[in-house]
Amino acid sequence: MITKGFPTRWRARTAGRGERATAAGSRLGWLDALRGIAALAVAAHHFQIFALIPHGGYIAAHFDLGFYGVIAFFIVSGYIIPASLERRGDVRAFWISRIFRIYPALIVSMLLAECIRPYAYHVLTFDGYGHHMLWLAGNGLMLSDMLGVVNALGISWTLTYEMLFYFFVSSLFTVAWHRRSTPIAVLAAAIALVLGVSIPSYSLTHTLPELRHLVAAAVAVVGMGMLGMVSGKAGLVRIGGLLLGGFGLLLVFTNGRDPAYETFMILATMFAGTVIYRAQHGQIERIEAWLSVGFVVVAGAMVGWMYNRGVMGNATSTFTWQAWTNAYLAAWASFGLFFLLRNRRLPRALTWLGAVSFSVYLLHWPVKEFLLSRLGWDPDRYYYKLAAMPFVERWSYVAGYVAVLLAASWVMYRLVEMPFQKLGRKLTKAANRRWPQQSLERPAPVAAVPAPAQPSGPAEPELTGTGAGLS
Repeated sequence: MITKGFPTRWRARTAGRGERATAAGSRLGWLDALRGIAALAVAAHHFQIFALIPHGGYIAAHFDLGFYGVIAFFIVSGYIIPASLERRGDVRAFWISRIFRIYPALIVSMLLAECIRPYAYHVLTFDGYGHHMLWLAGNGLMLSDMLGVVNALGISWTLTYEMLFYFFVSSLFTVAWHRRSTPIAVLAAAIALVLGVSIPSYSLTHTLPELRHLVAAAVAVVGMGMLGMVSGKAGLVRIGGLLLGGFGLLLVFTNGRDPAYETFMILATMFAGTVIYRAQHGQIERIEAWLSVGFVVVAGAMVGWMYNRGVMGNATSTFTWQAWTNAYLAAWASFGLFFLLRNRRLPRALTWLGAVSFSVYLLHWPVKEFLLSRLGWDPDRYYYKLAAMPFVERWSYVAGYVAVLLAASWVMYRLVEMPFQKLGRKLTKAANRRWPQQSLERPAPVAAVPAPAQPSGPAEPELTGTGAGLS
């Protein structure tokens, strides 16, 4: 199951309610720690770790470790991504940051997945339609799970929801609705509860021609929306936001791969993370936050019990309702625990793990298949071989996998992630110098204020205003 949500560095704001501000440019260590644990949970899930422990089958049937990691990632993204945009107040900088944050590491991981393994241990999945441009376009937009295109990496399905969240967050920001996180989270969770299996999947792509048309439309709409977002012109930015937000809504209501209860619970979970950020920083009342987040958490637990059964359970990667519900609740419990520890110094190992968590997420499957190919083990039955080994030997192989994965992730972080994030910041500064941004704030109404009486007779009223217009 796999990733999503990979926050950038940002400056914590002083909340005014006893919250301690983080130093400028520092990372939020508690979020890093949680993100690192989530990445390792996904890697352990795909390594079939439960097959190596006593009663592992029973545990796996009642707790999905991969889904736990993914939901934890989504909560973190919901908490940090809107804060990143609003701190900047600059949608151009936001999108450049996101593009340079995700695409370089994703592309490198795909190239590595294709180049370092024999065919029998393949990781990269091509389109299956005999039309590589469809595969390239759907995955290039990071919307494959909503377009009916096969995911390039099995784990990249989560990036579709990350991209949709970016669409919605930036769209809401351009029309000054970004503070409405509470009703959006509650509405999405309510849709998941009430319409969990009623909203159709892939209703726009029954045939290959329909798939081609939808992918072509996606390229055009997303391309125009992105151009508007980075244009710096207030009117075009709003149009771009409406295009991206509207297209995202069309997809989630008509053409998601996953059942509606999963799609809308993911979105509700992300916006619930935003609600927590807003309450923490005094932007909404805490009772409002408690009620809305509580509703989302209860809804997430209930939709598993209500819908994730039988055929519908097979439509997700979490095959039983217990595995769904327990993992969902555990992800929220983990976030709550680390939130309580946010002002404490956490072990450097955990915060370091959070820094490389995106690379861990992207590389864990290619690294696993590469190691299996070197050992000559069957990629579909290796865990039976491990389980039959003596305890020390078995776990030495597991430790070796983790060590290689962390080393590879550190190299990718240092050589790919960090340089491209730095390049993205330079590009943003250059673009803002060359094409100054217009403010998205609407001018305040202009008030007519009478001028002081003049001895020579009545004077014209003086027009004053306090709003900053579109520069």
